[in-house]
Amino acid sequence: MSKLHTHPNIADPDGFYAELLAVHDGLTKAESDALNARLVLILSNHVGDREILSQALALAARTARAVA
Repeated sequence: MSKLHTHPNIADPDGFYAELLAVHDGLTKAESDALNARLVLILSNHVGDREILSQALALAARTARAVA
C-alpha cells in the first residue's frame, strides 16, 4: 500500500511559497482559482499514483472542514 508523505519535503519552502504567491499576483479570484485547479491537475498527473491521490484528497477534505 502506498502512503502519502505528509512530512516537510519541499526544498526552500519559503521560496516556493513566495513563487506561488507571485504567480497569483494581479489575477482575479476566478483566474486564481483556475490557476490553482490547473496546478492541482498538473501535480496530480506527476504523482500518478491513484492511491496516493485519494489519500491526499481525503486529507485536504478533512483539513478544509476543520478550518471552516
